[in-house]
Amino acid sequence: MDALTRPIVPPAPPVHPGELPTWRLVWESLSNLAGFWAEDAFVYLVARRKSLGVDSIVINDPEAVRQVMGPKAGAYARPAAFIRPIRPLGGEGVLLAEGTEWRRQRRMLAPVFTPARMGGLIPHFTAAAQGLLARLQPRANLSVAFHEAALDAVLRALFSLPPGRVQADLAKVVRDYIKGPGRPNLLDGLSRSESDFPLAGWSRRRFAKRWHRLVDAVIAERRASADPQGNDLLGLLLSARDPETGEPLSDVEIRDQSATMLVAGFETTSRLLFWSSYLLALDPIEQERVRAEIAARPPETVTTLEDLQAWPRLRQVLMETLRLYPPVAVILRQATADDEIAGEKIGPGCLVWISPWVMHRHKAFWDNPTAFMPERFAGKPNAFLTEPAFLPFGAGPRICIGASFAMTEASIILANLLGRFHIGLESERAVLPVATVTTAPDHEPWFTLEPVEA
Repeated sequence: MDALTRPIVPPAPPVHPGELPTWRLVWESLSNLAGFWAEDAFVYLVARRKSLGVDSIVINDPEAVRQVMGPKAGAYARPAAFIRPIRPLGGEGVLLAEGTEWRRQRRMLAPVFTPARMGGLIPHFTAAAQGLLARLQPRANLSVAFHEAALDAVLRALFSLPPGRVQADLAKVVRDYIKGPGRPNLLDGLSRSESDFPLAGWSRRRFAKRWHRLVDAVIAERRASADPQGNDLLGLLLSARDPETGEPLSDVEIRDQSATMLVAGFETTSRLLFWSSYLLALDPIEQERVRAEIAARPPETVTTLEDLQAWPRLRQVLMETLRLYPPVAVILRQATADDEIAGEKIGPGCLVWISPWVMHRHKAFWDNPTAFMPERFAGKPNAFLTEPAFLPFGAGPRICIGASFAMTEASIILANLLGRFHIGLESERAVLPVATVTTAPDHEPWFTLEPVEA
């Protein structure tokens, strides 16, 4: 294999030669959940450790992971350390709901995310993509541009809301939260419940009030409109009924579901778009392969989900991006009862670590695991459902209900960008992933955009 065809290996945090001492493990995990792993983490299937008096187990075995997140999910709960930073964003929505309440919400939301509904959202995504192209300059901060475009897409799909002051306010509030009080901290790790250390949660509660006020205002405006059940996701939420009881969603539930969709629909998707563009800028040969199939089926001719099948290489790039930069680097669960996983006895209180970051780069599951090789997903259009060691959207019954939404949105926006511009990087400085709430870049590089000749 010569230098022109050898796959690129994008930059990543250093892998430590051995297990870090407890104090450093805690410190590193608070700053970057992708940056504290030892070499053997990418080799073993199960490992145990006791830190600060807490029994912990890291599970990389795909079958065991799917047991914890599937049939045995009732024996495991999300620890307070995970819930505390997320609650102000999602409230009591489906992301954080548990037990019978989660099943009720999921049941009511299922009709909202059918393939037919997703196909109907393509015009919203296309409008957001066109708005992005109109704003771009030859020198662009695509991290910010994709945040704006993804937020535009989700606001159109959710509320039929075009760009304006409301969009700018929502974007700023969420970005400020994720960069500031939304980052996990030491007190989150020490908390046994959401209510611990209440004084330390003041800034999060302040954010939640402002965030809820903004979302409530958008929903109130829709309720007062001439067509409250318009052709968007909010209209579907307003008309949703529990198939078992016939009850509608309450106003608070509609707000929390809308807020959850808003954050999940633009924050994680904008990161997917950023990392995809970064990888394609590093690999211009792959970029040209994708552009060729887009030229053969231009974005303006794509109007249904079936039309997206004309871009298999683009979807492979998105899948490979999700593998190398999973939206959530670590999934935590805490045992609430005795159990046995992968031959290991689990007792109540045991902290279970499931890391998509590690599993996606594990030597037992992937050929050349640190390399950018989109072709590994050839013939696997829904690899997040079929590949055991691939968990970009979680696993089991709680797999992200908006996966199709995210993939459709990202496909439309990225195809429009690649159809118009060659993407390059202004600087050779490496961009490293920093995984906290989502997997973000350690700095926002400047991209160069050269128009594609007609």
